[in-house]
Amino acid sequence: MKIVDYKTVVVGNPWKNWLFVKLYTDEGLTGLGEATGGLATKPHQADVEELARFFIGEDPRHPDKVWYKMYKGRFLQPSRGMSGVELACWDILGKSLGVPVWQLLGGKHRDLLRVYANGWYTGPREPEFFAESAAQMVKRGYTALKFDPFGGAYRQIDLENERTAINIVRSVREAVGPDVDILIEGHDRFSVSYAIRIGRMLEEFNPMFFETPVNSLDLAATIEVSKAIKVPVALGERFERLGQFAALLTHRTIDIIQPEVIHLGLSNIKKVCGMAEAFEALVASHQAQSPLCTAINAHLHAAIPNFLIHENFDDSLESWTWDVFKGVPRVDKGYLPVPDTPGFGVELDEKEALRHPYGPDKFLRLFEEGWETRRPSKN
Repeated sequence: MKIVDYKTVVVGNPWKNWLFVKLYTDEGLTGLGEATGGLATKPHQADVEELARFFIGEDPRHPDKVWYKMYKGRFLQPSRGMSGVELACWDILGKSLGVPVWQLLGGKHRDLLRVYANGWYTGPREPEFFAESAAQMVKRGYTALKFDPFGGAYRQIDLENERTAINIVRSVREAVGPDVDILIEGHDRFSVSYAIRIGRMLEEFNPMFFETPVNSLDLAATIEVSKAIKVPVALGERFERLGQFAALLTHRTIDIIQPEVIHLGLSNIKKVCGMAEAFEALVASHQAQSPLCTAINAHLHAAIPNFLIHENFDDSLESWTWDVFKGVPRVDKGYLPVPDTPGFGVELDEKEALRHPYGPDKFLRLFEEGWETRRPSKN
């Protein structure tokens, strides 16, 4: 079997353009992967085009080999385009054997995955709104919610906005009660001193973790914050190399990691999960992309022993999303069923996708006030 052609498809989700890679083979099988970039789309689309010289003619049933050919061809520089191609190869491999991808990863440890909701607070940065929205998600069956209460803060936060942030957390905790997990998103916002100050304020609310309180790529700063607060710190979504996780885990102060499959590819993210297990660390993979990545992470999380919790935006997406995607597992009473269909089990309706084209304003600006509304960006 050989890859003979490819195409990229962009779907204009209002706050993030989704980018997909579709591979075609000489035996008629196709595979679907994702190469979405949070704040960029066209560079990653062009990336796939330039990578074609490496993957056209290759056998997609060897995803890791295909990835390494691209990686070495690019002088050891990983990219989202490489991951998109590699994921599409995994989809083809599963389809060619008639088995779900989790079967290829060693089988599954569980049939259901506990989920936390994200993206549910699309509206004003007010405690009352957050509390009402959180209560609604709990009524839908969610037992864990993640949110960023910090507005457009960058490196520092003034006292008024700090009070607002803490009041939002307090209102959510009071609305959902003591038995629902809350997870606080930091989005790499703060300096060390501000992160420590805020982390200590969060302790009374017993969050599951404080995600990326400082720049994720500043390991020394992350370790310093982790040692100074009682709330667990989680990170890993911006890491692109295995060695970054090794450097983090060897400090033995952080034991919740959040690898991103679009940064690493499936072969490498599975290696990261094994590395984490060696350090008794738990995995809660990052998932802020399309529902295709919901399914991809479901296959991964089913196949690892050290799974913690699964991120999910799907119940807060536009209603038309479900005209574009077929086969994505959906959350029921706070849990996601692991799919059993061959490959990843997801198909993209390209005609429906055309109804929602790329938009130059369909990006989040996380360091601007009001980003929580998830309205199209002004610039």
